Amino acid sequence: MDVISAYREVGSYRGAAAVCRTTPKTVKRIIERHEAGGGPPARKERGHNYDPVTELVGERIGATSGRISAKRLLPAARAAGYAGSARNFRRLVAKVRAAWRRGNHRGRRPGVWAPGDTLIIDWGAEGGLHVFCAVLAWSRVRFVRFAADEKATTTLGLLAECFETLGGVPRTVLADRMGCLKAGVVANVVVPTADYVRFATHYGFRPDFCEAADPESKGMVENLVGYAKRDLIVPEVPSVADLGAANTAAAAWCAEVNSVTHSEICAVPAERLETERDLLAMLPSLRPQLGTAAVTRKVDKLSCVFSELDQSGFPG
Repeated sequence: MDVISAYREVGSYRGAAAVCRTTPKTVKRIIERHEAGGGPPARKERGHNYDPVTELVGERIGATSGRISAKRLLPAARAAGYAGSARNFRRLVAKVRAAWRRGNHRGRRPGVWAPGDTLIIDWGAEGGLHVFCAVLAWSRVRFVRFAADEKATTTLGLLAECFETLGGVPRTVLADRMGCLKAGVVANVVVPTADYVRFATHYGFRPDFCEAADPESKGMVENLVGYAKRDLIVPEVPSVADLGAANTAAAAWCAEVNSVTHSEICAVPAERLETERDLLAMLPSLRPQLGTAAVTRKVDKLSCVFSELDQSGFPG
C-alpha cells in the first residue's frame, strides 16, 4: 500500500509504518514532504566505471560497422584507463553496439509481391537427400522435389518441372547465390552462368539473386525448406535410392499444403494460383536441352572411332 494512503487510513506514523513495513521516521519524512507540496527527491545519476572509455568504444564500433567484439576491445580500453571487470565491459559494448545498429539500420521492410511477378527457389539437404523448394511469392504456392545432387542440370530440370506444375512462367526467378547458377560476382552483382542465361531466355524470365549473407531476402523459401524437412522428410523418410517414390510423396504433400489456408495470407494458395495463372507467361512448346549436347562419331570398317581434331583412333 502507498505510504500516504496508509497514513490517511490509520492516522498515525507507527500504524502506517506497520502496514507498509517500514519505519515511522520514514513515514513521517514522506508525509511532511507531501504536505509541504514537494514531490519525491530527484534520483542522482550513478556513474559507471566504464564511462571514461565509452567514447572510445563508440568510435571502434562505428569504424568496424558493429562487428568488433568486446574481447578485442578490452586491451585498448585497459590502455585508456578502464579498470573494471571484463563482464561489465561486455555490457558497455553490447549497449553501444545496439545503439549503433538502431541508428544504422538499412531500412528493411516487408516484401510486397505482385501477382505473376516472383518465384523464389532454394536448396536444402537432409541426410544425403537434397530437396529443391520453390514458392510463388504472391499466391504462396509451394513446390518441393527431391534429388541426389544440386548440379546445374538438376536445378534447371526441376525449375522447368516447377513451371509446368504452375502452368506458366513468372517474370522473375529469385535464387540464392548457389554455385551451380553463379558464374562470378562483380561489384557485389552476381553474374549468372551461360547455361542459366540460355535457360532464362528460353522461358522468358529474368534471373535474379539475393544479397550476400542476407537470409531475410529469401526467408519465404527458407521457411519452406524447414517446413519440408519437419513435415515431409521426417514422417516419410524418403531415400536417395528411390527418388521416384520420394517425389511422388513430395507431389502429394504439395497438393495437401497448397489446398489449406495459408496462415500469413489467410487464403488458400491453390485458389490464388487460379487468379495468378492468367498473369504468368506461356510455357514454351519444348523444354530446352540441359547439359552438354551429345556428339556423334562415325565408326569405320576397322571398328575405330576418329575425332575431327585428332587423327588417332580407338576401338569403338
